[in-house]
Amino acid sequence: MTEALPGVNYQGPPRHASGSRGGRGDHRDVQTSRRDRRPNRRSKRSRRPLIVAAVAVLVVLGALGAWTVKNDGYLFGLRTPLAAADYEGTGGEPVTVEVPSGNGYTIGAELAEQDVVASAAAFVHAFNANPDAAAIQPGTREMRLQMSAASAVELLAQNEVDRSGFTVPEGYTVDQIKQSLIDQGWPQADVDAAFEDIASLLPPEADGEPEGWLFPSTYAVKPDQTPAAEVVQQMIAETTSLLDALEVPADQRETVLIKASLIEREARMAEDRPIMAAAIENRLAVDEWLGIDASLLYGLGRTSGGLTSAELADGSNPYNLSVRGNKGLPPTPIASPSRASIEAVMNPADDPEVFFWCTVNLETGETKFANTQAEHDENVAELHAWMEANPGWNG
Repeated sequence: MTEALPGVNYQGPPRHASGSRGGRGDHRDVQTSRRDRRPNRRSKRSRRPLIVAAVAVLVVLGALGAWTVKNDGYLFGLRTPLAAADYEGTGGEPVTVEVPSGNGYTIGAELAEQDVVASAAAFVHAFNANPDAAAIQPGTREMRLQMSAASAVELLAQNEVDRSGFTVPEGYTVDQIKQSLIDQGWPQADVDAAFEDIASLLPPEADGEPEGWLFPSTYAVKPDQTPAAEVVQQMIAETTSLLDALEVPADQRETVLIKASLIEREARMAEDRPIMAAAIENRLAVDEWLGIDASLLYGLGRTSGGLTSAELADGSNPYNLSVRGNKGLPPTPIASPSRASIEAVMNPADDPEVFFWCTVNLETGETKFANTQAEHDENVAELHAWMEANPGWNG
């Protein structure tokens, strides 16, 4: 059967007398007219490969874009405009930096704050790309301002640490500081004696409790030259001097150090500290539980790790600030806070609505803040999703 063309009333070719020129001419005219009115199927077929190719290109570009974002803005090892800020070269003026213990982001955040690298994210990328980075040790290091992240990692991986002094990292507890003194050569008997008599070295507002009063810094002391008690005295004097400089009243100093120590153990980014300080003040103002896990961990004698339901429910632990624990602040600081954390307590963010925070990425330290319980629950769910995607991660 002859297929009828749309829009054409097709009856078949007209019949003419055999050998009629006019008939053949008429027949050709009719056929030509009919062909002219047929849809251009060949044109449509020729466009299909182009459309398929265009879609394929878009899919590839989308995949490359997603891969680039996932890899911190790098594509096959090359920087793209999506990459985090980074300097070029090996840096300018020399600078002394206290390299903290921790993962690549912890180190990168400190270097970015000191303007050694342009961003913590760029440092993390360079850290992950350098197989020697895992051997980087904390301590006092001679570096340069505005180094490329790659050159900063390379320099740190050489581990040329200045061992001429004693370094107290930010966020260390009294027990960690004691062990560090022993590990670096001070006789254990002298260290034990120094801490047994520490109440005589503390100001009255400390009420005999040294936690939080041993300022994190590097001290020009050596085991064979400086008694342990003198080192401890220097740490306490440094804290007192800073509180004097910030004009913290004596009757508020212990409270300021408690709040600052909570922030020190929770914050991973400098910009988060004032917001955390605001959240603490807002919750205390309405008599809400603080719910800070770092405090409960301290009460359990730990500085990291997960918490069991039984531990969260144990209200007898005075450092348990969960809803089944204790309201208000813990009885003492939980670590040695940095100047940045102390200043955050003295100058919290102007945000009367913020009540919650949750670190949603344990590797980068990304923290999200929330005003409502519902928003906070979403952030907690994001953290749980990250943990499921990174089983066994321990930074």
